[in-house]
Amino acid sequence: MIDLIVSQGRVADRKPRMIEGAARIARALEQRYGLAGRWIGEPAPAADDDWSESLPQAEGQLNALGRAVGESIRAGHRTVLVSNTCPASIGTLPVVARELPEAVVLYIDGHGDFNTPATSSGYLGGMVLSAACGLWESGHGGGLPVSQAVLVGTRDIDEGEAELIAKAGVRVIPPAETTAENILDAIGDRPVWVHIDWDVLEPGHVPADYTVPDGLLPEQIRMVFETIPADRLLGVELAEFDATTDEEQNERAVAVVLDMVAPVFENVAENVPAHVPANVPGNLVARAFAGR
Repeated sequence: MIDLIVSQGRVADRKPRMIEGAARIARALEQRYGLAGRWIGEPAPAADDDWSESLPQAEGQLNALGRAVGESIRAGHRTVLVSNTCPASIGTLPVVARELPEAVVLYIDGHGDFNTPATSSGYLGGMVLSAACGLWESGHGGGLPVSQAVLVGTRDIDEGEAELIAKAGVRVIPPAETTAENILDAIGDRPVWVHIDWDVLEPGHVPADYTVPDGLLPEQIRMVFETIPADRLLGVELAEFDATTDEEQNERAVAVVLDMVAPVFENVAENVPAHVPANVPGNLVARAFAGR
């Protein structure tokens, strides 16, 4: 079974239509796959504020998202989080690290998001993965081993951030090297959690907050999902669809997203993998992996 979780509260949003973007993707997934999403939070205006302001403002939303993801994991479901911004994962990735300590996180993003308050320009979105890895104290935990964090499609990295990535030993798979072979090598025999910021794509496919040229193509994203063994894909986070005022553009972008992530929803494992918590009742486990 798939749990669809939808973030609708502000988490450092700097663009006014990011929350709407998450809602559009979620509604399309609900309609296509007959899902009923768990919608969390109330929209609030975007603001160009410093991380020291946006982080405490988002505390309630981050805590709620973390609880929802934890409940989904413990139930043995495949978790799909559709979020307005990458900083929403400050509340979820530490939960993934706690509940699924063996999981590899494929962080598919045009940026490294590995800054700390000491190197950041002030935007919370640039410090997400570093928070999950415990390089700075977000108040929402860390715990993700850097050896289990893999940057995929990343190409726009700040100088200080690059030093942190190199020092920590985080693997970076650039767009030209994003192949099935390298994905399989990166995940090994571990369970997998995938985070995607749509700015990882070559601009023009899906509107995103901070676009970067020379990105991944949609077929590469789909290939990643087709490559990961179904019984080891535990969760997916989809972030940063910057909805526009052009309805035709939005519809095209949503269609592209749905095609890229189709394997997530159409290839749900039928057998219970070894990571399912031992305290999950057998009848619930059977339902969880019965597929759709």
